[in-house]
Amino acid sequence: MALDLNHFRRRLDEERLRVEGELKTIAKISPDNPKDWQSVPPETDIQPGEISEMADRFEEMGNRAAREIELETRLNEINAAITRIEKRTYGHCSVDQVPIPEARLEANPAAETCIEHATG
Repeated sequence: MALDLNHFRRRLDEERLRVEGELKTIAKISPDNPKDWQSVPPETDIQPGEISEMADRFEEMGNRAAREIELETRLNEINAAITRIEKRTYGHCSVDQVPIPEARLEANPAAETCIEHATG
């Protein structure tokens, strides 16, 4: 039975909107590269003597940067899956071109490989 590409396209579009929405709360699109996001530092209205508050802000900045990378990676995976749908290569392992089980695609609609070839 053939995959319902419209179903997976809807799921990917919904996830893309969710990921972009979350990204917009911690990052902005790079003016030099519209496909790249940059973390936005938290607001800093700290008095010079508030060292612990400054340390907290630096920690938050590090957390934002890590989350931005994670979300941007997922967004790239989603966009690549949408491209595969458009090229009619969606649902086939990028390593050996065997069909990816539908259950795997339901669990991760952006999956590019079968379980056997998945890394990480």
